[in-house]
Amino acid sequence: MTLDGVPSAFAATRDGLDSLLRDRGLRRSTPEMTVDSLLLGAAASAAIEGVPYDPEGLRRGEADPLALAVARMSTELLSLVPTWHKAPLQAIARIHALVARGRVDDDVLGRPVSTEGAERLGTLARAVVAPTEAPGLLVAAVVHAEIATAQAFASDNGIVARATERLVIVAKGVDPASLTVPEAGHRAAGAAYPTLLSEYESAGTSGVHKWLLYAAQAYADGAEAAPVEPPKGPRRRS
Repeated sequence: MTLDGVPSAFAATRDGLDSLLRDRGLRRSTPEMTVDSLLLGAAASAAIEGVPYDPEGLRRGEADPLALAVARMSTELLSLVPTWHKAPLQAIARIHALVARGRVDDDVLGRPVSTEGAERLGTLARAVVAPTEAPGLLVAAVVHAEIATAQAFASDNGIVARATERLVIVAKGVDPASLTVPEAGHRAAGAAYPTLLSEYESAGTSGVHKWLLYAAQAYADGAEAAPVEPPKGPRRRS
């Protein structure tokens, strides 16, 4: 939060997100909207891994197997919010087990495959349960980058990182109904997304700084992708 421009970037994003959801009718949100957001997020997250972006195929159950695996994981994602608060490592492991089941050996489901990766996840888990004044979106950005760059699991580290990011955004009360689609924001960034993750890992404070400023914009873009209905009736003019 001491990095130049970071507090204002996240404050602006949070204000914009709150305004957008309120204006489009957050109070009239339905479980179906949450399901749609999760499906759009699954399609975007799988597309980042190189499979076709096909949310309609996912709705029909006819998409790429990886996309179907991400969608299957997303159906249980929000149930992990209580687990995240108490045992974040357990939540992260469960996300990997859900998305990777049937695609990797059972003995590595939800289990770090390197000592370094396990240590980084342990450090992250201790950090996220400690008191902090950092905004929830910033915490989500750091969680995302740490999981993605730690490469702790045998597969799907990026998918796990993006799913955990969404989980944190819900758990921190930023988007309790999980209507925004942060995965869509990362997909829209194209090559900048993996490039900035690489710099987060390799470029020290400069890389962290660039990643955080990027993440604030990605969350704003993800809010624009939220499948929520506009308010009914004419807008009142001031």
